[in-house]
Parts: sequence; C-alpha cells; structure tokens
Amino acid sequence: MEIDKAIRESDDIRLKTKYNNAVHVIQRALALYPVEEVAFSFNGGKDSTVLLHLLRAGHYLHEAGKNLSSGNLGDAEINFPVRTIYFESPSAFPEINSFTYDTAFIYKLQMDIIRLDFKSGLEALFKAHPIRAIFLGVRIGDPTAVGQEQFSPSSPGWPPFMRVNPILDWSYRDVWAFLLTCKVQYCSLYDQGYTSIGSIHDTVPNALLCQSKTSNSEQNYKPAYLLPDGRLERAGRVKKGTSQPLHAISNGFKHDDSHLKRMFTASVIAVGDEILFGTVEDRMGSILCRKLHSVGWAVSHIAVTRNDVDSVADEVERLKSTNDMVFIYGGVGPLPSDLTVAGVAKAFGVRMAPDEEFEEYLRHLLGERCTGDRNEMAQLPEGITELLHHEKLRVPLIKCQNVIILTATNVAELESEWDCLIELMTSNGLLVITEPFVSKRLTTTLSDVEAAQPLSEICSKFPDLYVGAYREARGGSLIITVDGKEKSRIAAAADALCSKFGVGALSEI
Repeated sequence: MEIDKAIRESDDIRLKTKYNNAVHVIQRALALYPVEEVAFSFNGGKDSTVLLHLLRAGHYLHEAGKNLSSGNLGDAEINFPVRTIYFESPSAFPEINSFTYDTAFIYKLQMDIIRLDFKSGLEALFKAHPIRAIFLGVRIGDPTAVGQEQFSPSSPGWPPFMRVNPILDWSYRDVWAFLLTCKVQYCSLYDQGYTSIGSIHDTVPNALLCQSKTSNSEQNYKPAYLLPDGRLERAGRVKKGTSQPLHAISNGFKHDDSHLKRMFTASVIAVGDEILFGTVEDRMGSILCRKLHSVGWAVSHIAVTRNDVDSVADEVERLKSTNDMVFIYGGVGPLPSDLTVAGVAKAFGVRMAPDEEFEEYLRHLLGERCTGDRNEMAQLPEGITELLHHEKLRVPLIKCQNVIILTATNVAELESEWDCLIELMTSNGLLVITEPFVSKRLTTTLSDVEAAQPLSEICSKFPDLYVGAYREARGGSLIITVDGKEKSRIAAAADALCSKFGVGALSEI
C-alpha cells in the first residue's frame, strides 16, 4: 500500500509515530463498528485529505490482518468501502468542490453529497443509513476540538454517534509532513497562500506568506507548507466584526453622550499566596494598570487570588466574559504552587496538553533540565493557546483567547514584557491602541463632608470622566483626581470644581 510504504521509508521519526497512532485509532474503530456503520466526513481541506489517506491505509492494514512492523503487506489493492459524506455549500471555494469530486473519482469513494447544514444533514443521513461512528479530521487548535478525545460521543441535542478523531494530536507541521512525504494531491488553494480554508466569505491568503507583487500589482504568496509557525495557520481567516460599541461607565453612571466612545476594558489578576499573606507587596498590578491606561484601556477590576487551580479558574471565568482582555501574572513556572496555567485551562473548560512548539522552546532554553513529556511547563491549555514570541523575551507570553498570561516576576521584567506585548499585539491587530487616559490632580484642605456634595454634582455632570478622591495620610490634604481621554473635558470639570469650591479652595498638583 503506497501510503504505508512512503511513511515507513521516511526518516521522519515524529511522522512515523503520529502515523502509527492514527492508524491504531482507525483500526480500533473498524474493530468496534462494522464498516457499514461508519462514515468519513470529507471537506476537501488539508486535514480531511490527510485523514482520507490514513483511512485508506488503516482499512488496508485492517483487512490485510498483518502486523504493522512486518513490512510484508503485499501490493494487492483493497477497495475502500467507507461511506464518505460531503456537505456541499454555495459558499465553498470552486477549487474545493473540484478537488473533492476529483478525489472521489480517483479513489472510487462512496460519496453522499449533502446540501443541508451539518446537523440536519446528519439527521437525514442517519435515517437512510445505520451510521454509528464518523471519522473527522479534527485537530487540536480547531474551534470544535475543545474537550474532545480520540473517541468522543456527539454533543447533547445532536444525533447520537461516535466522533472518531485519528489526527486530534497532529500539528500543522505534521499535516504537511504527511502530505509531502506521501506525495498525494491536495487542493490547489494551498499553493496560493491559503493555510486554513473556510468559506469564500471568511478566507483569504495568509499574509505571513506574502512575498512580492507581480507585474499586475497582485500579491504573490508562498505555498502553505512554508508557513514558519503552524500556530498561525488561521491567520488567513477574516476576523468577524468587532464587538459592539460599549458605553463608558464612570462614577457609577451609564450615560448616552456625544463624549462617550467605545471603551476597551481589561481586568488584572495577580496570583500568589505570598501577596495575600502580606509577605510581599504587589507592585506589578498598579504598574500594569498605568500601562493599560497609557494605551487608552480602562481597567474594570483588579484581583488577587490564591495559588489554587479552582481559585484561579473562578476569577478568570468571571472576568473573561465581561472584559475585552484579562491579564494574569504570578504562579507560572515549574514549582508545585505554579498553577495559574492549569487554572486558566479549567476556566475555559479544556484540558492541559503538551504543546510541541513550547516544549522545543523550553528544551532550547533549559537543555537537559527539560524532561520532555514529563515537563509540566510544556503542558498548556488545549486548543486555545497561542504563544507570543519576541526576540527580546527569554520565555514567550501565553495567550488563551482573551486571556494573556504574563511570566514576569518583578517590575523590570514586566516593563520588558509589556513593550514586547504591545509591539506583537498591535502589529497583528490583537490589541487596539486608543487615546490614552490623561489625569489632573487637585488638592484641598476641605473635609470630606464639605467636598461630598460638589463632587457628586461634578460626577453627574461629567459621566464620561472618572472622578475620585483620597487622602495620602490621616489628617492630610484631600486629593481629587479627574481622569479621562479629552483634555478639554478634564479642564472643564476642573473649572467647574473650582467654581463650586470657591476661590483658593483647590490647587493643582
């Protein structure tokens, strides 16, 4: 069988391991279910193309009844009887449709063409055929992969069937290693810079593969297998519309006003029992707040939580859905108390799994002290993790959807990480820099009782500003702060305050 032969003649040890594991999953499924009760979902993409040829090899080996290590499988051709289903969509690329039909013809696939949505299509299919298991080309990192195993029952509310995921643990690099090693055809779009193909409405060539413009001023792209970082394969998917504009919330007021603009909000979480016990002072939190204000982001919440998976998970789960971004630091590393990453994984409902790129990075950084699969630091939240590399950082930052895990342990490291983070995230559109907050501080010797009513009136009149007050020491002067994004509004609020307090009652710091 040509696929099995190509893999066994390869020098790629990793690919051989991935291949053997995938074929083992396929053979287990074929042993559990009669071939009439299994199906293969084929969509013409690279992952399902890999799965097609793995299924061909797995079925051949299953039927041949040979030991995979014997190498004496013969050359007799065995027909591929697994039912293939293709969900045809009017928004699919023509190249995808052509490749799918050509492939079905070449390999004599029993292909059912379904022109319904996935759920309705499966319901119709199951009424016509006794399907109990479906092979899927799902990989870690796919939006649908979260929480799945190699054998996973369908979700509640869906037709009952077993999802079989032979390439769940394959990386982008593994997929292309297989396709190129086996020299099988794949959709031509991948040679035009596309790295992850959805519909014609949400897919463009990956800008990371753009190399030059042609004489017609058109972009020229390198093929998909030359993408240097597989974690960025979905960078060619067009971003959906940004979140709806939010009203600024200040001083407890929500207000419709011409001065109110879209306000990006962030929360900050510090993890550490040593902070809660008062053993160390958390200086990083206040600095991070100032950094966020400097790029125009409002900080809605700052919290300190224990070195405990559940405590971290509860805080992250509460804040990630109400903020544009959450920054968390502390509890990251190899120590038993370093449970932040596991807490983030639990907040998203995913498991911890080895990240091959991170493991290689750690091995380069730590040498023999990195113990491979047993290295807990190489375990990251499955399917939602993106590593943010920068040449100035010793350790990459970890991004899990809208949660940024900082590895800084002190102020100096935080300063460096922040500069790199801003550079990385603004360059790829992950973080929007808006007008920075500006501040004015006023001081007065008036008592809190005397200042209360005028301040309340100012808060009501200027709901777009953050007006606060504090005393630096007992019996000291009252310091009034006015923060916002428009200097003219801050100046107007300060003038209004001065008029209410009387001449000489306030002075600017």
